[in-house]
Amino acid sequence: MAQGASRIVEDYVVTCAQLGDRAAQEHLVARYQPRFLRHAFRLLGETEPAKDAVQDGWIEILRGLRKLKDSKAFTAWAFRIITRRCAKHIARAQKTRKTMEALSGEQVPDTRAEDKIEHAADRGPLRRALAGLPAEHRAAVALFYLEEMTVAEVAVALDVPAGTVKSRLMNARSKLREALEGDDDGQRRQAHP
Repeated sequence: MAQGASRIVEDYVVTCAQLGDRAAQEHLVARYQPRFLRHAFRLLGETEPAKDAVQDGWIEILRGLRKLKDSKAFTAWAFRIITRRCAKHIARAQKTRKTMEALSGEQVPDTRAEDKIEHAADRGPLRRALAGLPAEHRAAVALFYLEEMTVAEVAVALDVPAGTVKSRLMNARSKLREALEGDDDGQRRQAHP
């Protein structure tokens, strides 16, 4: 199906869901659940917290769906809600970590999402380079390239100005290029001292 026709069908389903059609709401959940889980995992780096953030996000999405003025904005609006839920999870985790540090008097190991992704099972050079990016850059890259959202949609989803999205994409591409060319340069240097 052409992308334009797909958008029209999606707008229709969103409109039906806004009117309270349970089948349309279930269709939205089935269609977006995997995308939201991938996005939340990219931000959080852990499966269970990602599932919790998405579940909480769906509650907010379905409750607020009637208030959405433009059905075409659903994707960016919903991703923004999921992003906020992930940010709340990160803030709670940081608060818990600080509390634990204060109570124990010891340093609690840093279990940031970036570290967990970085130490995951063997990954290819591109995946390693992506894992090395800050979370906000990974999210912008994933939404723009993998979810095929426009810069404006990514801006809404991440709740940042469009210029910030462009800057994050530019910086991410530069860092990815450095990381990937660095791998090649390291191999070349070893081959040609």
